Amino acid sequence: MRKRWPSPAKLNLFLYITGRREDGYHNLQTLFQFLDYGDTIIIEPRNDGQICLATSIEGVPDEENLIVRAARLLQDTALLMGSLPQGAGADISVEKQLPMGGGLGGGSSNAATVLVALNHIWNTGLTEDQLAALGVTLGADVPVFVRGFAAFAEGVGEKLTPVSPAEKWYLVAHPGVSIPTPVIFKDPELPRNTPVRSIDTLLNCEFGNDCEVIARKRFRKVDELLSWLLEYAPSRLTGTGACVFAEFDTENAARQVLKQAPEWLHGFVARGVNVSPLHQAISGQAEYW
Repeated sequence: MRKRWPSPAKLNLFLYITGRREDGYHNLQTLFQFLDYGDTIIIEPRNDGQICLATSIEGVPDEENLIVRAARLLQDTALLMGSLPQGAGADISVEKQLPMGGGLGGGSSNAATVLVALNHIWNTGLTEDQLAALGVTLGADVPVFVRGFAAFAEGVGEKLTPVSPAEKWYLVAHPGVSIPTPVIFKDPELPRNTPVRSIDTLLNCEFGNDCEVIARKRFRKVDELLSWLLEYAPSRLTGTGACVFAEFDTENAARQVLKQAPEWLHGFVARGVNVSPLHQAISGQAEYW
């Protein structure tokens, strides 16, 4: 039976870079929270073992798409475990709302939704820990979407501690540019020595994002967007960008600012939630989208 599965966005409420590793990656301290807004993954089971993606991305071969890679990874793992039903396959499509290169975690969220949903549909029996371990091989942000709870993350983002930040309302805005993550992390002026602090200390400090100074320097539209939003509310970059967000106590306050947005700004209003909409759907707390 064909079903629709939430693939929510995330925000990095703060993001600090505490060092560079020998493998070229960076050690981080960041706070993830989900939004009640995102893409939708549509899955229809097949009985011939095929994984078919109905919505390809231009310039990305289907076999390199995170959605297909996640489905095949689960297939292969369940087969080795002896828990894959004979002929288990799927037709998969995605209704995209989240921009690529926006810092909202769209690709990672898509991969996590496929892992969690197909584990449920195929009844392969993998635990959350096993799914998260598969997820990190696809991308550092995938495990937080698999686990489905707001989290403080360290390492490259894979060491997760559940937390419950305030569930604020956000105006999330996209400046119309895409920022490839390597552009930020390869910049020689990127701050890389922010002191490591405890989660209790960080939660009681003003939140910031070490990537913001580079995004504003390299992308004029990001700078213009942040300058505009900061006139109305505390605002900052999410992830490595390009999206920025402003924080509000009420939905109405966020929508009033969005109404005043310049024409070049593309934005939406959503609530921060500590339990992922995907996990609310799995547990029956909410309808599938």
